[in-house]
Amino acid sequence: MSTRFDWLHSLSRLLFHERCAVCGHELSVGERTICTLCRATAPLTGYWTQAANPVWERCRNLLPIHRASGFLFFRQGSGWQRMIHGFKYRGTWRTARMMGEWYGRELRTSGLYDDVDAVVPLPLHPFKRMRRGYNQSEYIAEGIASQLGVPVDCASVYRCRNTAEQALQSRRERAGNVEGAFAVRRPERLAGRHILLVDDVMTTGSTLLSCAEAILQAAPGCRVSIAALAVVHHELGAKE
Repeated sequence: MSTRFDWLHSLSRLLFHERCAVCGHELSVGERTICTLCRATAPLTGYWTQAANPVWERCRNLLPIHRASGFLFFRQGSGWQRMIHGFKYRGTWRTARMMGEWYGRELRTSGLYDDVDAVVPLPLHPFKRMRRGYNQSEYIAEGIASQLGVPVDCASVYRCRNTAEQALQSRRERAGNVEGAFAVRRPERLAGRHILLVDDVMTTGSTLLSCAEAILQAAPGCRVSIAALAVVHHELGAKE
């Protein structure tokens, strides 16, 4: 199936001018998905180079998270928000994988994630996945894993409760909304390993931490690290 999509994508590039997923301008020869200017001005956090950073500090205050980082600052109303909403709601999953590859290269260069054994995407509930047709976090995870040289594990962790959209919940409601929403099947797959839990956007961190808690409770000796493609800096008490 992926070969067919690759062929169709190549054909579409010949027939139609591809545009930057962030600014919408036509891509030049050699540019891929995001133009050179947008890459150069991307709101990168740099957190993946710091063992102690605002994402890790927020997570570590609640759970024994090993490493944690975010790649981009989430800017409301920006082209980067439109890009994320594109692969989250409008089917542009190739962008999610490319962003995962970019993030993965930075994680590999930092050296802080060298001992990761597997990448685990935050799972969607089957009903939500069926309605959307895919899980965008899986494509981000695939991109990251391809750069770290480790497998993606989409089978060990699952969403056992279909929760309301976190974006529709208040800050106070978010933790309760996802409490007990995740479970682990065959925890021996994760026991004693270092797994990198991946999601697209981290706001308060409630969803990622709920999933991480389920893993830590089920799999003895497992170390959990977190990688969010985008983070909402004011929710973390961080500055851009």
